[in-house]
Amino acid sequence: MRLTKFLTATAVSLGVLLSSTAAQAVTLADALAQGYENSDLLEQNRALLRAADEDVAQAVSSLLPVVTWAANVQASYSSDAFNDDVNGSIQVAGELLLYDGGASAFAIEAQKELVLGTRAALVDIEQQVLLRVVEAYMNVRRNSQFVQLRESNVRLLIQELRAANDRFEVGEVTRTDVSLSEARLAAARSQLAASQGELARAQAEYLAAVGVRAGSLQPADPVGISYSIPQAQSVATRNHPSLTEAQHSVATAELNILRAEAALRPNVTLNGSLRVDQDFADSGSVGINAGGPIYQGGRLSSQIRQVMSRRDAARYSLLLTSQQVEQNVSVAYSILEVARASRAAFEQQVRAQTVAFRGVREEALLGARTTLDVLNEEQELLEARTNLISAQIDETIASYQVLSSIGLLTVQDLNLQVQVYDPSAYYNLVRDAPTVTSEQGQALDRVLEAIGGN
Repeated sequence: MRLTKFLTATAVSLGVLLSSTAAQAVTLADALAQGYENSDLLEQNRALLRAADEDVAQAVSSLLPVVTWAANVQASYSSDAFNDDVNGSIQVAGELLLYDGGASAFAIEAQKELVLGTRAALVDIEQQVLLRVVEAYMNVRRNSQFVQLRESNVRLLIQELRAANDRFEVGEVTRTDVSLSEARLAAARSQLAASQGELARAQAEYLAAVGVRAGSLQPADPVGISYSIPQAQSVATRNHPSLTEAQHSVATAELNILRAEAALRPNVTLNGSLRVDQDFADSGSVGINAGGPIYQGGRLSSQIRQVMSRRDAARYSLLLTSQQVEQNVSVAYSILEVARASRAAFEQQVRAQTVAFRGVREEALLGARTTLDVLNEEQELLEARTNLISAQIDETIASYQVLSSIGLLTVQDLNLQVQVYDPSAYYNLVRDAPTVTSEQGQALDRVLEAIGGN
């Protein structure tokens, strides 16, 4: 009778393991949105992008007038008190670059390319942040289910130990059977403790990746991939942010060559000044200055060769990045295919193992099998279901890794319900090099104060 109750409890417990227990609160999309909003790494790189935007403003300022002022007060004295004198003056001077061989214009365009490259790098960081959230989310799901399986296994083994003790008392089994049940229960409790430790680590990683503690997490299915490998590689070569960043690095290097060559040409500036002394007598001047290098010991020629070498290095970096992107797509697809195959194989194993377990259980009811036989089959079914859970989680993670390898793991491509950071908003405020007192300059102050306040 006790054996029948034990077998019935085993079947019920195993059937309940994979059922939904309660309404889940957090979806993977929710976690991705939270991770995007709470990421300090994204905030750090957004600040670096704003710094790159300011480089454009500083480059633009070289083509605008430069106005300075200077004041002077001078006192002179001698032993004759009647010769003491105090003189003062104030002067305003201005300078405007008229021609520099295009060096300033090339510098502005080079800084713009750097901004575009930094924006692409920010998108790449965004992909890394979102992929980390996916992995953290799914690993909490994985380890939570592992803990549930282990807890159920411990409960089953406690029942088996009680049944073994009862049967030992009536002489149906030996002390060896009881000891086997005790050993199996101790091992199950050890495995449960290990699973709980893994869950704690997964929850800590979730907190670091998402910015909030993990609550009840809903199941997440693999994302659909509609591209073949060649199609995915083609999309990646057009869209992947690391490749876009490398392309802008090549464009920057090309512009730096033109900028270095322009340094060999003359500069022409317009200069003017106005001076007023203590007697309100004024004087002024306006002039045009021109000049250029004649001989600088080969420094300028060396600089040209240097930036050419950097251009060559940038081109090779672009080629290597392109190859790496295509390779990453292939690797990500292979990982996904392995995960799919593993999941399908473990599904089949779980089905077969379930049939085997039910058969052994029925045989045990007829006295053809021992409790230990049932326990072994239950353990094998437990391991099969554990492997299936892990394979399902791996398949979901692998599908998002494919998106990342293509360059499509962004908040916009995932259509997440979150305020998307606009990298051009700050740039549009600073690109004309506004002064502190201008309307744009005051708007920039408010933006930076708001960012700093957060």
